[in-house]
Amino acid sequence: MDLAKLLKVAEAAVDRGRVITDSRAPGVLTSKGDRDMASEVDFAVEREVRAFLERETPEIGVLGEEEGGATDGTRWVLDPVDGTVNFIHGVPLWGISLGLIHEGRAVAGVIDHPALGTRYAAAEGLGATCNGKPVRGSECADLTDALVAVGDYAVGPDAERVNAERFALTQRLYPRVQRLRMIGTAATALTWTAAGHFDAMIMFSNKPWDTMAGVAICREAGVTVLDLDGSDHSPESRGTFAVSAGLREPLLELLG
Repeated sequence: MDLAKLLKVAEAAVDRGRVITDSRAPGVLTSKGDRDMASEVDFAVEREVRAFLERETPEIGVLGEEEGGATDGTRWVLDPVDGTVNFIHGVPLWGISLGLIHEGRAVAGVIDHPALGTRYAAAEGLGATCNGKPVRGSECADLTDALVAVGDYAVGPDAERVNAERFALTQRLYPRVQRLRMIGTAATALTWTAAGHFDAMIMFSNKPWDTMAGVAICREAGVTVLDLDGSDHSPESRGTFAVSAGLREPLLELLG
């Protein structure tokens, strides 16, 4: 695969989505379940980006958060607005996230934060950048110095059971790390880990549209990305754990 060429396609696709987010309010909200929703902008961005990708790379499938699509093979994975709750509340922590999966691995990604004016991009073997400048993950090796991002708590009918392990993790981490942060967007948390702002990021979920672009960016920035059991991260992983090399073992021990 010509990843350099495909990364340019991804950036052009995200450009088209950004035109929509820059020019439209969230609009009518569509419920997706208990306290989970999509805005008109989510749907508009997904349809525009999907149409562009289908024209430019018809041989590659597209999976979007809102309208589904390809679930195997080489495929683009798109979250049109990662951090929708932040977006509709006017909190600037949200982004357009577009990743590329090939042979079961995240190989490229673009994450644009329109409200922050930052764009992260990477492709396997080509390095990771923010606004065109190289980024590198943290070198932190001491838990007491570590700023760690954690994923959102769950909502919905099974939330109490699902959140039990998340609450337990919070209780184990908080006395040992410098601070924990929950920012409401996996894409942003992963890019900030790639840039070294966070020393690690832990999510008890792994929806490909949320994570694959950020996984590719983290890896190219020298950040290790694993499943929660310590195995290599893949689209089928149960969770997402991005970490500096020096914190890998102590954090895996806390994860159990």
